Amino acid sequence: MVRVAILHPDLGIGGAERLIVDAAIGLQERGHSVRVVTNQYNKEHCFQETLDLDICTVVQWIPRSLFGKGHAFLAYLKMIIAAFYIVFFYGDADVILSDSVSAGQFVLRYLSNAKLIFYCHYPDRLLTKRESHLKSFYRAIIDWIEEYTTGLADVICVNSKFTKGVVVETFKSLQSRELTVLYPSLNTAFFDSNQSSDDFGKDIKINEKYIFTSFNRFERKKNVILALDAFAQLKSNLATDQFANCHLVIAGGYDKKNTENIEHYEELKNHQVVLELPDNQVTFLRSPTDEQKINIIQKSRAVLYTPDREHFGIVPVESMYLGTPVIAVNTGGPRETVRDNETGFLVPQTAESFAGKMIELLQDEAKYQRLSEEGPKWVQQMFAFEAFSRKLDEIVQSVL
Repeated sequence: MVRVAILHPDLGIGGAERLIVDAAIGLQERGHSVRVVTNQYNKEHCFQETLDLDICTVVQWIPRSLFGKGHAFLAYLKMIIAAFYIVFFYGDADVILSDSVSAGQFVLRYLSNAKLIFYCHYPDRLLTKRESHLKSFYRAIIDWIEEYTTGLADVICVNSKFTKGVVVETFKSLQSRELTVLYPSLNTAFFDSNQSSDDFGKDIKINEKYIFTSFNRFERKKNVILALDAFAQLKSNLATDQFANCHLVIAGGYDKKNTENIEHYEELKNHQVVLELPDNQVTFLRSPTDEQKINIIQKSRAVLYTPDREHFGIVPVESMYLGTPVIAVNTGGPRETVRDNETGFLVPQTAESFAGKMIELLQDEAKYQRLSEEGPKWVQQMFAFEAFSRKLDEIVQSVL
């Protein structure tokens, strides 16, 4: 048995959080002792499986920002404090797995005897803007810390070949390091145990025959506005009676304490009004339950995956396993997860391109059925939970 501590900044609902939960479950199932330390955890905004994990929350009282500033600094500060917590209270850990924010590894490297595994979803320096000279100076320090502390890990994992290339290109000091691609997994047993039903949840009424769905956190970088634009383009391309059979669901993780979530939700609602899309054909769903998510995806004609240069993207994998074709932007992780014209479509980042494939799936029943049948086979082959947990276990064993 290996004693594993997992350090993660915010255990809410998202792709990175899904990976951490799967890592904890996978290692536990293989006989290891697992403890999770996080800066943010809310039992009302989490994955259901976390309720059965050993989770400790540290410095949750520290805000995400001060008057909208200092997000990175505060994230680093909180992870450093959480790292000290692990050193003092979980000092017997053999392996420490952390992700997203690497700053805590400085503490863990020099004050702990544990082996360190860092999972890099994507370089943070590429996800921020530098609007002023002061911000550029501030980010230069943060960027240096990110690169230096990432390199302190005994093993650096990445979520895709795409991200591997970006990390090597971005962090020059890591060009000689061997990076391990560990694809996020799909816990197929969990999906199999949740049977589909006709109940979408309280106050959700969807009567249309064809449902198109977008599942992403309510963040601007997820480009969800493209899903609305594509649905508007579909409205223009179809006869009125045909479009009347279509419905768009915009769903995803929503944190009431996250300013961007609040603002972007309203931006999307306003954009729907501008596009003159009928209220009875568009549903916005904040933080759906796992059961709602499965039901909606299974009943969808396609899932619209709109992020550009997404690092990996677990939603397409979930959708394909549930037998729903994916229409995704032809960049980043989806180029590795979606088989074009076999389990879905990879298209340019335009409303016209998305709408074209939506129409194709509406009008070509044989193609829809073929893509629907191939999706689960592909996921079982490449992204099964068993394959993920086995490889993670091998990585853990290799560092000891």
